[in-house]
Amino acid sequence: MEFTLLFAAFFGVAGLWLMLRWEAARGNAADCAADLWEIAITAAVVGVFIGRLAAMIGDGVNPITNPADILIVRAGVATGWASAAALVTVAWLGRKELWPAMDGLAPAALAALGGWHAGCLARATCLGTTTDLPWGVAQSPGGPGRHPVEIYAAVLFLVVAIAVALWKARGRPAAGLPAAIALIAAGGIRLTTEPFRPSLGGGPVWWYLAAIAIGAIGGVVAVRLRRRRPSDSQP
Repeated sequence: MEFTLLFAAFFGVAGLWLMLRWEAARGNAADCAADLWEIAITAAVVGVFIGRLAAMIGDGVNPITNPADILIVRAGVATGWASAAALVTVAWLGRKELWPAMDGLAPAALAALGGWHAGCLARATCLGTTTDLPWGVAQSPGGPGRHPVEIYAAVLFLVVAIAVALWKARGRPAAGLPAAIALIAAGGIRLTTEPFRPSLGGGPVWWYLAAIAIGAIGGVVAVRLRRRRPSDSQP
């Protein structure tokens, strides 16, 4: 049982909560009356559950005959299925205010992903492929330097989360566009850092590409709808 996953989950929830609090103070989620914290936590629980089931099935473990393995995490969580389930849950719970809810949670979701990756500090899983760069970290004394790939991802997620939050506050983007940008960023950051991971080629690359593609389509639709609204309101 990998209890250290709890530390990663804690960092992820902390990132989510801090970003929601910071944005609430800035009024960025004023257009959404839904409880974003409740939606986010529910989506996270559903996502982890579905992702855990997917990981068990992928490893050939029957969840029906081995129900205890759902809670006793031995092989992790299928992050692609977990993310998809979480997105569907957010869409369902926030369906009455779909785009305000999605946009309201976009920076917080990125911050949560950043916290999850920063949890590598507690799990001792930050390092990736070898490197000669000066910031490479040796896994053991005298060993080769390695890319702190999980820290790369954590920093990138946090930077983009803050950028999207500030953009929402100052730029008044089209409804749905912040969520689309966040989805593109999530797929792009994981795809960019994938070559630095030890299991090069073993990651769910197609999930990252799908996130980028869906985000790009959603962004184009959001911008076009924004441009059409003024003309629609004219007599």
